[in-house]
Amino acid sequence: MTEAKDKVVLDSAHFDSKARQWDENPAFQDRANQIAAAMTAVIPLNTTMRALDYGSGTGMLSFPLQEKLGHITLKDTSAGMLAVVEEKIAAWGIGNMTTRLMDLTAAPMPDERYDLVYSSMTLHHIPDTNAILKAFHTLLKPGGWLCIADLDQEDGSFHGIQVDVQYGFDRDALAAQATQAGFADIRFSTLFEIVKTTEAGSRAYPVFLLLARRA
Repeated sequence: MTEAKDKVVLDSAHFDSKARQWDENPAFQDRANQIAAAMTAVIPLNTTMRALDYGSGTGMLSFPLQEKLGHITLKDTSAGMLAVVEEKIAAWGIGNMTTRLMDLTAAPMPDERYDLVYSSMTLHHIPDTNAILKAFHTLLKPGGWLCIADLDQEDGSFHGIQVDVQYGFDRDALAAQATQAGFADIRFSTLFEIVKTTEAGSRAYPVFLLLARRA
């Protein structure tokens, strides 16, 4: 296997370059809508709740949830992605969404606290899972909800083994890490499968929804 130092890193510059075309992919929006529907079905969302969308991209997941929440902060390490979010917020006259450029694994922990933290297809891009789970725990109010959508463990073919990301997650191992970070009532469900063409042919990659509460 290629050494990690030789791998391609999908960093903020990569996502900056993709930002203007991101919303043109209908599959991305369809997946976001499915995640939003699943969250709405299991979490008692209401307009007093403050939420954090981490790794928000262009806000595809947050816009379907916007009317159900009091305020949403969208954080990402890509300024290009957040610029697209800000344009949509302005164009649609939305008053309860704000953006912030931030890497929670590198920056000092902010003072704000949330009732809900959610993230979609971001966790496998973060090298230190324990660190980001601890950050999410710190940012949540007692009893707050954590909701993560991401890939089940795979063989590296989703992005290609030359790309420096985590190859999805074993659910039991991730649950143990979440427990260690201070979360309880941890549950998993399968949201959908992403079908991609790989060197070995067509392949389906299951995407899970992790739901937990801050203890």
